Amino acid sequence: MAIEPDELDRSGRELAAMLKHLRKQAGLSGVRLAARCNMSQSKISRIESNKGRPSLLDVEQILRGLDAPPAVSAEAMAIARIAQTEWQDGRTLRRKGLDKKQLQLAGLEASSKRFRYFLLSMVTGLLATPEYVRASLAQAPPEQQAKAVAMKLERQKVLFDRSKKFTFILTEQAVRYPLVPPHELAMQIDRLASFTRQSNIQLGVIPMGVHFTSGSLNTFTIYDDTLATAELDLGAIVFRDNRDVQDLIIRFTSYEEHAIFGDGARERLQAWAEDCRR
Repeated sequence: MAIEPDELDRSGRELAAMLKHLRKQAGLSGVRLAARCNMSQSKISRIESNKGRPSLLDVEQILRGLDAPPAVSAEAMAIARIAQTEWQDGRTLRRKGLDKKQLQLAGLEASSKRFRYFLLSMVTGLLATPEYVRASLAQAPPEQQAKAVAMKLERQKVLFDRSKKFTFILTEQAVRYPLVPPHELAMQIDRLASFTRQSNIQLGVIPMGVHFTSGSLNTFTIYDDTLATAELDLGAIVFRDNRDVQDLIIRFTSYEEHAIFGDGARERLQAWAEDCRR
């Protein structure tokens, strides 16, 4: 199902209004509905006022408590699924300031323990050299660049927190993407190779020519088992629905099976770095 950004903005309000209307139509008070659903009345109130984001399970429980007809339940669940997704458009992020995005990412990194990154087209800022970070922000407003670069580099400290576990899978295209001049790209690839020896990091590469059966690919990140983001040129999509997150974990696991880790990854990275130096 295609989801437009404006749908993501209004879906939460629409779902809240729909559930409130259905409750009133059923002649139930918030207290009675809460008892039927084994929820608190305050939770029902927060959901109906769009002050709390209900899970799909919450919505299913409420619909059962309301004895909603199948067609109505299907419509409500479709809206709820969209409401579990958030669109962050790049224009708005740039207008608010790139530092806001960096603070948001730092917060996610501080609160999460398990990270999975699938990098399709370029290296993520956590693994990047200062030169690569600066080049990645070259199109940002000049007045925001220096602060954003500093914040990106500061975030890299999280990689050395041994209580956190990271798995990075990079395609050969991502590793060799010529964002910086060849001699700087060689140093960037050397940096990737060094991370393959760090105990809390697994870094794998997928060489060109590997055949995928899952269709089109995109860059995405999974934080623990609860939230995932997919990166697009125009912005990012945030997934909170457990089914979406689990689907991405399954996809990530299949990519791990195609990736080369350890000595094999270091050999590939060394060869690619030498190509740059030549």
